[in-house]
Amino acid sequence: MKIEFKSLSMLTLGGILVFGSLQSCKEPMKQENKPIMVEDMDLTVSPKEDFYQYANGGWMKNNPLPEDRSRFGSFDALADRNEKQIKEIFAELSAEENEAGSVAQKIGDFYALGMDSLKLNEDGISPLNPEFKNIEAIQSKADLNAHISYLHRSGIGGLFNLFGMADSKNSDMVVTYLWQGGLGMPDRDYYTDETERAEGIRTAYVQHVKNMFMILGDDEQVAQANAETVMEMETRLAKASMTRLDMRDPNNYYNKTDLSGLEKMASAYSWKSYFDEAGLGDPGVIIVGQPSFYKEMSAMINEVPVANWKTYFRWHLIHDAAPYLSDNIVNENFDFYGKTLRGTPQLRPRWKRVQGTVDGALSEAIGQIYVQKYFPESAKNRMLELVENLRFALGKRIEDLTWMSETTKEEALEKLAAINVKIGYPDKWRDYSALGIEKDSYVMNVLRSGKFETDYNLNKINKPVDKTEWGMPPQMVNAYYNPSVNEVVFPAGILQPPFFFKDGDDAVNYGAIGVVIGHEMTHGFDDKGSLFDKTGNLNNWWTEEDTERFNERTQVLVNQFNSFVVLDDVHANGELSLGENIADLGGLNIAFTAFEKATAGQELPKIDGFTPEQRFFIAYAHVWAQNIRDAEALRLTKEDVHSLGRFRVNGPLPNIQAFNDAFDVKEGDKMFLPVADRAIIW
Repeated sequence: MKIEFKSLSMLTLGGILVFGSLQSCKEPMKQENKPIMVEDMDLTVSPKEDFYQYANGGWMKNNPLPEDRSRFGSFDALADRNEKQIKEIFAELSAEENEAGSVAQKIGDFYALGMDSLKLNEDGISPLNPEFKNIEAIQSKADLNAHISYLHRSGIGGLFNLFGMADSKNSDMVVTYLWQGGLGMPDRDYYTDETERAEGIRTAYVQHVKNMFMILGDDEQVAQANAETVMEMETRLAKASMTRLDMRDPNNYYNKTDLSGLEKMASAYSWKSYFDEAGLGDPGVIIVGQPSFYKEMSAMINEVPVANWKTYFRWHLIHDAAPYLSDNIVNENFDFYGKTLRGTPQLRPRWKRVQGTVDGALSEAIGQIYVQKYFPESAKNRMLELVENLRFALGKRIEDLTWMSETTKEEALEKLAAINVKIGYPDKWRDYSALGIEKDSYVMNVLRSGKFETDYNLNKINKPVDKTEWGMPPQMVNAYYNPSVNEVVFPAGILQPPFFFKDGDDAVNYGAIGVVIGHEMTHGFDDKGSLFDKTGNLNNWWTEEDTERFNERTQVLVNQFNSFVVLDDVHANGELSLGENIADLGGLNIAFTAFEKATAGQELPKIDGFTPEQRFFIAYAHVWAQNIRDAEALRLTKEDVHSLGRFRVNGPLPNIQAFNDAFDVKEGDKMFLPVADRAIIW
């Protein structure tokens, strides 16, 4: 059920910073938004020993984890303010008489139903009864095939994923992609790992699935049997799924075929009928992300009894809809996914959960209002200047590389020059007139939103790529690089403290938002983004010798991060996080080079006792101030391509001579790395 409202194009992105939303740029600079606050630091710790603790120890002490968070950082604290700004927008729209079919009406009705706890609890699962009846009606393999087609046509989704995205080797055209799916836990490794923790999570998961079946009305014995059936089926799918590490290489999931080839690959499924139901007819080019998954899915359609499939689909319907139903279902869902997986003690307040859902469903419509209220053009203009300074700095660093040949340098510089930059908000806004929001039930509006998103995405297939489209709404505090169109995108939400201080000195702005810009640019040249050329096609533009030298240097970074201890005997995964670690290191180097260029010839004073160079690195570290629960740290280490905040600070900095110079870090200090052991890439 595609009800998370994530842009499917995110699957192509070289890197995504995951932050919280921040304070409005139009608010006056308050004391708590002063770029460098000494009270956020721990000056009892030497910057030479643990720079993360030195820069952020005070913040961590003064900002304990809220009960409804598994991780809480400096940007998350500001995210609360952003949520309140969106809440104010909702309140203003709700205070007026809104025309039927207007954006305001849709926001107001959607939000009101989500907030009506009395109705939600009275309704229980009843809004989904028609969907459960559809499942109960499945009697044969043909019915099973038809039901999967129905789920996808309805935007609910199930078993696997279908979407349109730029062809990685013909980036001007949107083609059909098929992607693995069908699991109730976040990653295949939860089903396959043999560690004690993984076994405990599997036991808790089966209990959770059993509890949900009992909520649906099954007696305890039947619910237990059904939970075991689900676990058995999902484990088969998981074992056939590609690992996150393997999916870091886009060549691994570029498996081009057509309808005839797909029918041979997974012959038990009625693909012709499926694409007809989806409105695609002959889909043309099909990229199958994980062929082994589809072969196993086909085998399961032949081998697994229809009754088991009905159990599987009952589970996934209640699982995907759980956050939008009655309190008993919401709480049971949170017990596993919040408490067990993340270690979060308490559910977030209802208004925040509902607001997030509505914001996701009408993201650009809300974003259009957001930028009118909170985003000044002066911030956009300052960003354009920063971006071009960062582009120049990266170009200079490429030119000065000693390990890269002139042939590859020329290609790299052409790709850098071709990077498109989007700042703030789209030039054209999405039309939400086809999204119908009714007053019947909250979950039904979620389903309608899912269908609206599905229709919107599938309508792109076999058409030219719309290069004006954004993969994120402007109110999101995030940034990304998209290799298929060779672009960097900085929504309005990120152009605020602690990333961007419109009245701040160059040191803090280059150390924070400057590094973010450099980070995203570097994604075009990390171990994944570097496989795409300047036009966005998956195409090797490197000499064989340069590729070998690049891999040798990135392996140094892998080894460094593999040495970091997350908890007990669990280490960071330097291979999984390599792209992000390259981008962090590159972003720091590029931003510092740009900072030096921007301030060349100036006499820059100390501020609050810190030199400009020191302020640069402290500002960077402040971005990653956070407290995190053990369970969440372990979960992210398994699932997330980003390193934990502490490692994003203490990991790249020892590789940078400017950092060593700024804080007089020398041999014998914990933050010191000998030059021979440093990762020197971009």
